[in-house]
Amino acid sequence: MISFENTEIAFKSKSNGALRKAYWLFKLVGNPLLVKFGKCATELAFKLRLPISGLIKKTIFSQFCGGVSINDCEATTKELGTFGVGTILDYSVEGKTSDEDFDATVEEIIATIHKGKDNPNVPFAVFKTSGIARFELLEVANNGIKQLNNAQTEEYNQVRMRLDKICLAAYQSDVSVFIDSEETWIQTTIDCLAFEMMEKYNKERAIIFNTFQMYRHDRMDFAKKCLEEVKEKGIKYGVKLVRGAYMEKERDRAKEKGYLSPIQPNKEATDKDFNLALDFIVENIEHFSLCAGTHNEFSSHYLTELLDKNNLLKTDKRIYFAQLLGMSDHISFNLAHCDYNVAKYVPYGPIKEVMPYLLRRADENTSVAGQTSRELSLIMREIKRRKGAK
Repeated sequence: MISFENTEIAFKSKSNGALRKAYWLFKLVGNPLLVKFGKCATELAFKLRLPISGLIKKTIFSQFCGGVSINDCEATTKELGTFGVGTILDYSVEGKTSDEDFDATVEEIIATIHKGKDNPNVPFAVFKTSGIARFELLEVANNGIKQLNNAQTEEYNQVRMRLDKICLAAYQSDVSVFIDSEETWIQTTIDCLAFEMMEKYNKERAIIFNTFQMYRHDRMDFAKKCLEEVKEKGIKYGVKLVRGAYMEKERDRAKEKGYLSPIQPNKEATDKDFNLALDFIVENIEHFSLCAGTHNEFSSHYLTELLDKNNLLKTDKRIYFAQLLGMSDHISFNLAHCDYNVAKYVPYGPIKEVMPYLLRRADENTSVAGQTSRELSLIMREIKRRKGAK
């Protein structure tokens, strides 16, 4: 049985200095008051145009991001590849609204796909639909594209063309691409667009992946519905499975607008459905491909057991594990050491424009029970081990 306790393997890629730096960073982001103050101070500093980019780049940015450009990520990609860990290039710029910006984002996403074509250490690319389309348009379309007026229909068709351009590039490059999940009030639109692309490009294998957020109580039923659809169409369904990223926002909106919250009643229900989904997908793997995006040790262990139970090879390319850069190295590197398919999300982009992503990582580390303390205890154990080994 695989162990995630081997810190020598987990942190083999980190120098003593990098390990100490990670320790202090997790110490800082483990303090909710400090994180709250830091968020406000950072936003104010950018508004006042204070020169703080250098400080951010040397600290939180270097821990969780690959660089400011796609070429900056090459060193990280090479280092991860040395230890058998792949790279998922993630252009993490958010909040754009113009057609020019959307088209530029499409070209950047295609550039990440081409990196995968040229580099076996980059098995996936990823993007958000809201990065190539107006959020408000996706929201209106969520109630059905028949709700769109003529101008909106034309705009929606432009979005479909952008999406198709990305997916065609992925198909031609033989590099799979993840379409990230987003808020429930635009997710139905994304689900429909993703399936439309799968019908075109997933006939032989899963090139296009949709994302299931299992903190939604309806996603197991959705997974079963997807299985029936792909059986009928004779295609493969690519699934990136995650617990989710918009819980607070979802609950607040449901309460404000007076509808049933789409979120599971508690973490136990989320964990249960995540593991049920792993079971369901692996049992039906002839119709699916899976990337399990999780920092949860039990779920990672469970997936390794499912591979054994279903007589699947560790190296079966239909099944990947994934974690974020800078987090849960004890899972990623120990899995890779045992020859499982593993990849790290490697975000990149201009520092100011990647800040929303970095602030979410800080929030995640303060809000997820045990996240920071686990990272700290593992780092401390490895520092102690290295001192004892001298």
